[in-house]
Amino acid sequence: MGDSIMATIINADTSDGLKITSDTSGLIEFQSAGVTKAGVNATGLTGNGSQLTALTSANLTGDLPAISGANLTGLPAGYTDSDALTLFNASGSAPVYACRAWVNFNGTGTVAIRDSGNVSSITDNGTGFYTINYTTAMPDTNYSTIGTIQKQSGAGVLCICSVVQSPVYNTNSTKVATTNAAGTFEDMPIVCVSIFR
Repeated sequence: MGDSIMATIINADTSDGLKITSDTSGLIEFQSAGVTKAGVNATGLTGNGSQLTALTSANLTGDLPAISGANLTGLPAGYTDSDALTLFNASGSAPVYACRAWVNFNGTGTVAIRDSGNVSSITDNGTGFYTINYTTAMPDTNYSTIGTIQKQSGAGVLCICSVVQSPVYNTNSTKVATTNAAGTFEDMPIVCVSIFR
């Protein structure tokens, strides 16, 4: 853009206010005190990006229009399976499937979540019985549940964390039970459950 190219010019002049001159070139220039800051032509925006000031959320109102991906350039190519393996620091050709929810909680006394992901709360359903409630529901009921526990005492004693969904799995929560070596339901101090889909 410059003096050699005619254009419709919108100029915020410092002495005479807003000035507009027009032609039929199909080019629009936005100026401040006679200096071109940006423009629009048949292919899109023109001008120096460094002249654009930072936008703040206070200046952005209303709904943004839909953006066509065909008009976005300079973006990296779509990710492949190998990119996902690199991202998760995994080797081999087997695909990677993400954990959709997980929780580590204290199952004794007043049940309390130590830390979690996509788990909103734990419901204590009685000795050794818990319901894990999801923040965001699973896409369907075909997920896999993995559970581990730590017993209060007796190192090396076999304890089990099992899924007790009845009559079927559901998408909003998962019920689990913890039992000791004798097969008796028992509250456990550390219960860890992960959901994969």
